[in-house]
Amino acid sequence: MAFTAVLSAGFVGAGNYASRTLIPAFRSAGAVLDTVVSSGGVSATHHGEKNDFAQASTDAGDVLESQAINVVAVVTRHNTHAHFVEQALLAGKHVFVEKPLAMTPEELASIDAVYQAQQSKPSGASAPLLMVGFNRRFAPQVQKMKTLLDAVKTPKSLIMTMNAGAIEADSWIQDINVGGGRIIGEACHYIDLMRFLVGSPIVKIHAVCMGAHPGVDITIDKASITLSFADGSFGTVHYLANGGKAFPKERVDVFAGNAVLQLDNFRKLTGFGWPNFRKMNLVRQDKGQSACVDAFVSAVRSGAECPISYEEVMEVSSATIDAHRQLLSVDQAS
Repeated sequence: MAFTAVLSAGFVGAGNYASRTLIPAFRSAGAVLDTVVSSGGVSATHHGEKNDFAQASTDAGDVLESQAINVVAVVTRHNTHAHFVEQALLAGKHVFVEKPLAMTPEELASIDAVYQAQQSKPSGASAPLLMVGFNRRFAPQVQKMKTLLDAVKTPKSLIMTMNAGAIEADSWIQDINVGGGRIIGEACHYIDLMRFLVGSPIVKIHAVCMGAHPGVDITIDKASITLSFADGSFGTVHYLANGGKAFPKERVDVFAGNAVLQLDNFRKLTGFGWPNFRKMNLVRQDKGQSACVDAFVSAVRSGAECPISYEEVMEVSSATIDAHRQLLSVDQAS
């Protein structure tokens, strides 16, 4: 892939996560902020001025059709991700899309067809990168865990708990047709994290959720997803929206090679039985958002491979959709 001296970014979407996290991360990584698109004109202007974009718009075409923009960041509602990803790839632009990549197998297949066509360009042409914002694998403590685990040659066992907390049943995220539900929109982070730490393909998925109860509006955001891997490893993601704020929000336990690693809320990493490693604690929580963007920007500039391989992005996205559909089946049957 060709070297890119100037990374000129256009943002499609300017919600809270984009404005508070992704846009500052792109700016800090040295990207030129060209155009920001938001459905509301006032909102677009506000975010454009606040973050020093060259211009603001309400029309995504101003980003997708711009000759100056070579990177498109998609940070819209989930049901539009696949469409904007396809359009950006067709325009020959690198894509950073906040999770999820897609909500259905059909959307994944359509993205794959477009992506593969772009990769088949004549020799010398620059094929676009496709990056999904699976930032947790870039967190400094997770990188340390990966280094330790790569030295273990036997299968690993993992328990990952997301004490997600409740959100309203009428939230757009809970809407199956708009947000896709919280497994599609959030638990995908941990399916990707488990895939990264294990370092082997997912071969089997089994998902269960809370049964129907008159006092529970949403059951599929109280679920367990067990993954089996080609190297014999296995792990379970507990995504639970019925806990409380007094308990840590995220926790990862990895059992491997007669030792254990425990990551507590991306602040405290403890090793039990690891030679030459006992702990790695941070003053501030770091879930890897900035490092994720830095890695992507660096790859675009240098012409390197995408920081997360396309194959893993598609594998994780497919596994997430599969788990979500299993949970819907359980929910509908109960």
